Amino acid sequence: MQKIIFACVHNAGRSQMAAAFFNQLADHSKAEAVSAGTEPGLRVHPEVLSAMREVGIDLSNAQPQKLTQALAEGASLLITMGCGDKCPYVPGLRRDDWPLPDPKGRPMEEVRGIRDEVKAKVLNLIEAEKAGK
Repeated sequence: MQKIIFACVHNAGRSQMAAAFFNQLADHSKAEAVSAGTEPGLRVHPEVLSAMREVGIDLSNAQPQKLTQALAEGASLLITMGCGDKCPYVPGLRRDDWPLPDPKGRPMEEVRGIRDEVKAKVLNLIEAEKAGK
C-alpha cells in the first residue's frame, strides 16, 4: 500500500485538510495519507475544523504530530504546503510542493477557498497516481 505524507510547519491546517480529503477519496486498499509538521501546533485551527465540518469531515479528534523518520518510514511521497525554507524534508522521498496560503486566522470565505483548492489538488493527485505519473 502506498503511503503519502502531507506536511506543513504546524500541521494544523492545510496538511490536515489534504490528508482528510485523500483518505476520504482514495482507494483505501491502495493508498493512505498521514499529515505531520516540523513544529506541530497544539490543535487543528478552529476555522479549519469549521470549514471541513461544512463538507462532512470531522477533524475534531485530529491531533497535530511531528514529522519523524519513523512516521516517514515506508512513505512514497511527501507533499509540502508552500512553507518555503521551513518546509519539511525527508531524504530519499519523492517530494512535491503545493503553495497554498495558511488558513490560520483568515475569514471563513478564504478558508473555504483554501479548502476547495486543497480538495481539487488531492483529486488531481489521486488521478495522477492512478495513471502512474
